[in-house]
Amino acid sequence: MSDAPLLSWLVPVIEGSATLAFALSGLLQAARKRLDAVGVCLVAGLAAFGGGTLRDVLLDRRPFFWVVHAEWLWALLVLSAGAMAFLRARHFAPTEKAMQWPDALGLGLFSASGTQLALAHGLPGIVAVLMGVITATFGGVLRDIVCNEIPTALRDHRPYAICAFAGGWVLVAAQYAGMPPGWGLILAAFTATGLRIAALVTDYTLPRWSSGAQD
Repeated sequence: MSDAPLLSWLVPVIEGSATLAFALSGLLQAARKRLDAVGVCLVAGLAAFGGGTLRDVLLDRRPFFWVVHAEWLWALLVLSAGAMAFLRARHFAPTEKAMQWPDALGLGLFSASGTQLALAHGLPGIVAVLMGVITATFGGVLRDIVCNEIPTALRDHRPYAICAFAGGWVLVAAQYAGMPPGWGLILAAFTATGLRIAALVTDYTLPRWSSGAQD
């Protein structure tokens, strides 16, 4: 199988999986804030589609990825309705920790797909990797802002955007090394998600800014 046919179905599969993962993180965040049905769908949609939409704007891609795959909008609505029904029936209280796991999965998948799409546009490696970071983080930033939270990408001292950045460079390196494109995408997604999960499990934090003055 040549590169183009493989990527033509693999990238949408990865983007679809990332969309659902971030939608779930948005659902859990909205549930934590006790939003109504419209609020739940809005926050889930921002988390799922925000990063990819900004990427498409910057890359001048039309139509947007969620317009091409309109079925993802239906999947989002079904997921939102099902999740709300489940949470009410089970009296399940979502926590911030529960939200972090689908967020980590979406981070890795979107960093890989965003970088790949930018590389396909012939952009330099550093630009492509930053497009991957934008794709992977901006939806979560919108999710948290709407829920009146300082975005996780900015306040969580555990590696977040750095994980997406590392995953993007893994994809760039894999392509330069001649690795089959499918394996490069999977390796990049696994790297970013794995690094984020490792940070969550070990509670590793990056050095904090300090001016030397006491608060």
